[in-house]
Amino acid sequence: MNEHTDMTALRREMVDVCRRMNSSGINQGTAGNLSVRTSSGFLITPSSLPYDAMTPEDLVEMDFDGTYVGRRPSSEWRFHRDILKNRTDINVVLHCHSIYATTLACHHTTIPSFHYMTGVAGGTTIRCAEYATFGTQALSDNALVALKDRIACLLGQHGQISLGKIFESALWLAIEVETLSRIYVQALTLGEPPVLPDDEMARVLEQMRRMSYGQAPDAEGVNDIARPRAGVI
Repeated sequence: MNEHTDMTALRREMVDVCRRMNSSGINQGTAGNLSVRTSSGFLITPSSLPYDAMTPEDLVEMDFDGTYVGRRPSSEWRFHRDILKNRTDINVVLHCHSIYATTLACHHTTIPSFHYMTGVAGGTTIRCAEYATFGTQALSDNALVALKDRIACLLGQHGQISLGKIFESALWLAIEVETLSRIYVQALTLGEPPVLPDDEMARVLEQMRRMSYGQAPDAEGVNDIARPRAGVI
């Protein structure tokens, strides 16, 4: 498969993921944007074009110097560029205005480790970045601070960002951040929930790290590595 064929397939996959952002409920209308690293820069969704009307050819090719080919890129291209430039551990940046994550972001609320799954973002919290006007360098700078040692964050009075090595992982994480946000909002109606201590979250994060390498948890011999039962296919 040549580079042109690879790029064509990447564009098609990107359009599919954009539409799944809307069908999953984490995005609405023309809000949100998506980017992916390429060999020469990155692809990003265009500005003000509904995903249902978007075609693979509408995606915008950008260089890290801010130049682009094709339609006008998303107004948030700066934080896509800066994240991809500074985070070589990831290849995909997904931004959306999911309802519950944005609800917390409107209160500048960092999500604490009230639930162990908070660790999916890479630490004991899912931080909320300070507010800055959309599309500005200030917003990008604030996002980079909130994403330090994390792969997801909220954006003050704005929405959320989730990162991934591939489209599927970024989309899964964005949905998980939204789910955690919904649970946290509902838990707060009963009062501030207890927070798991840092030493427990350290165990959680290590368990998640091990599982990401395909190993099942077996701490203290409670859960041995899963194996198919003899004689069962």
